[in-house]
Amino acid sequence: MPRFVVEADGGSRGNPGPAGYGAVVLDPASGETLAERAEYIGVATNNVAEYRGLIAGLTAARDLASDAVVLVRMDSKLVVEQMSGRWKIKHPDMKPLAAEAARILPRAQVTYEWIPRERNKHADRLANEAMDAGKRGEQWEPSASSAALDASAARSLSTPPPSGPPGDAAAGAAAARAALAASRGTAAGADTLFAEAEPGPAGAATAAAEVRDRAGHTATAAAPAAGQGWAPDMGAPATFVLLRHGETALTPQKRFSGSGGSDPELSPAGRRQAAAVAEALAARGTVQTVISSPLLRCRETAQAVADRLGLDVTVEQGLREVDFGAWEGLTFAEVQERFPDDLQAWLDSPKAAPTGGGESFAAATRRISATRDRLLAEHAGRTVLLVTHVTPVKILVRLALGAPPESLFRMELSAASLSAVAYYADGNASVRLLNDTSHLR
Repeated sequence: MPRFVVEADGGSRGNPGPAGYGAVVLDPASGETLAERAEYIGVATNNVAEYRGLIAGLTAARDLASDAVVLVRMDSKLVVEQMSGRWKIKHPDMKPLAAEAARILPRAQVTYEWIPRERNKHADRLANEAMDAGKRGEQWEPSASSAALDASAARSLSTPPPSGPPGDAAAGAAAARAALAASRGTAAGADTLFAEAEPGPAGAATAAAEVRDRAGHTATAAAPAAGQGWAPDMGAPATFVLLRHGETALTPQKRFSGSGGSDPELSPAGRRQAAAVAEALAARGTVQTVISSPLLRCRETAQAVADRLGLDVTVEQGLREVDFGAWEGLTFAEVQERFPDDLQAWLDSPKAAPTGGGESFAAATRRISATRDRLLAEHAGRTVLLVTHVTPVKILVRLALGAPPESLFRMELSAASLSAVAYYADGNASVRLLNDTSHLR
């Protein structure tokens, strides 16, 4: 996923008075300016102008890449806290603007961070240029802007990538430890917590998990006053326990088995696996809700667990496996022999679909992320068992880690294995478990 920093500001000369906003999109690795936005908006308050700047910055980021992970930096404590969900929005002028900003990109793709005004000079200068243009009876024009920062100053605002190759989890943990050390003495240390700027799993999940596990709670996007350390606890996360269904007759043969094939039932081995995982989850005693893919193998697995826990099973269409089209029921070698070009395209790009109208990984990611967001809203603070398939589990883990699409081919996920992801109120996620099969031994 692309990663951007959005810096936004707004001002009013009179509050209310002649007002304008400015916003800039930066590359977090290089500090390069990718887009600038500014506008004179007539008579308005400071807060309205700040929200308009936020909307403009998020829109510019979305226009560059709709799947981007975005860190918003603003010197407005009000906007940062309200958009992070920690402060209620009471003013009637603010509610529709906040709602508009929230609709631009999915909530899971955006985090917010407060910065001092002196570190928001680029957006502040754009806002003032817009107000100056309004005073002349004009609108701001990019060609007249002098707000772009020089390269060295821009780089000082960015978080450098960790040493080591993309996806180096050790480097991500090192970056998180550095962030912890820096944040103990100054609010400015919160900048380095934006691990989303790092490539691969060394990004959001690694740093966020490191921070959470060592501090005991989530580091929030809004920086506290100098010397205060961490912001308040975000509360209990929603935890998705991800259970891949038990074996079917196709599983040991490693055949493509998606939502467009024969919908096989569990094999005798698969039923034994379902019983074993049910006992393991009963011993843990934390699952409060059971939700299943509509496919038979998942419903059978889910029912075995639900019966042991005394719970009902809810079927969720969004948790189904991808449709593998003409590849359904074939082995990888058979697909390679019959559809070599289509297979290579599928391996090379998440936008490529299996032969015969199957579902691409990109399309599946949109479906599964929308399902995730809806289930998170419905089950905040609860532990939910999602009984699903290889691809949905891997996509949920990939998104939580901020890992690239090709990471889907680099995870092992056994039949009846357990994984787990915790989702916090500030939008961060922490992978707690992956491919645990200890209950099957």
